[in-house]
Amino acid sequence: MAGNNYWKERSQPYRPGQKSPFKVSRSKIELFMQCPRCFWLDTRLKIKRPDGPPFNINKAIDELFKKEFDGYRVKGEPHPIMLENKVEAVPFVHEKMDEWRENFVGVTYVHPETNLHVFGAVDDLWVTPAGEVIVVDYKATAKDREVSISAGWQISYKRQMEVYQWLLRQNGFVVADTGYFVYTNGRFDLDGFNDRLEFKTKLIPYTGNTDWVEPTLIKMKTCMDQDTMPPMGESIMGGECDFCAYARQRTELTLKHIQARASQPKIQG
Repeated sequence: MAGNNYWKERSQPYRPGQKSPFKVSRSKIELFMQCPRCFWLDTRLKIKRPDGPPFNINKAIDELFKKEFDGYRVKGEPHPIMLENKVEAVPFVHEKMDEWRENFVGVTYVHPETNLHVFGAVDDLWVTPAGEVIVVDYKATAKDREVSISAGWQISYKRQMEVYQWLLRQNGFVVADTGYFVYTNGRFDLDGFNDRLEFKTKLIPYTGNTDWVEPTLIKMKTCMDQDTMPPMGESIMGGECDFCAYARQRTELTLKHIQARASQPKIQG
């Protein structure tokens, strides 16, 4: 179906009872947390939610951050933002670093109880003198106030970091409970654009708790194994899932329109 992005055949749908591990990304875990119905449609029928607009500037910033921190990784020195915030660490050097950062590859672990192949691509990892690995995530925005991670919808940022922490622990690493968001904000206080967009970067610590991850994987597997769609979940901003609500209302209005057309008397020619 050319041009249709809502039904994907990139991978096969989940089949209850299948023997091979089924791949679920960090974003699929977040999808389940937001709406089990949308998750079920995605995994069982490969009907995915509509994509949002691409954030190409954010992608560019991510790549530039990686190059910037990689420079200090090569030198084995802390980045200035670490020194400024008194974080005793340096960028982590590991032979799998490029693999862990690669989309659709990332850090992986097959969860024995569910046979789910869980994976997630990290932005960066730092390491302390004691050998603890620190999960680091890059974020970019543009707003006329200081950035934080206190908004309700940013629970997805926190869960993202916690999944990465959990994955690394399953791979045998000692992982610090506290990770960091390298959060950069486009400035509005300048006199003009002049072919240059300036940012102010803030380091935000977050102490994660991964206790929810394994119970959630078990719930996800139960959801995938059932043959009926689950009820709607809640949107990330509260209330019913926006995607489910739209689909329901669109269907109801379409049926009403069809019924109204059918009830109209036909004009004789």
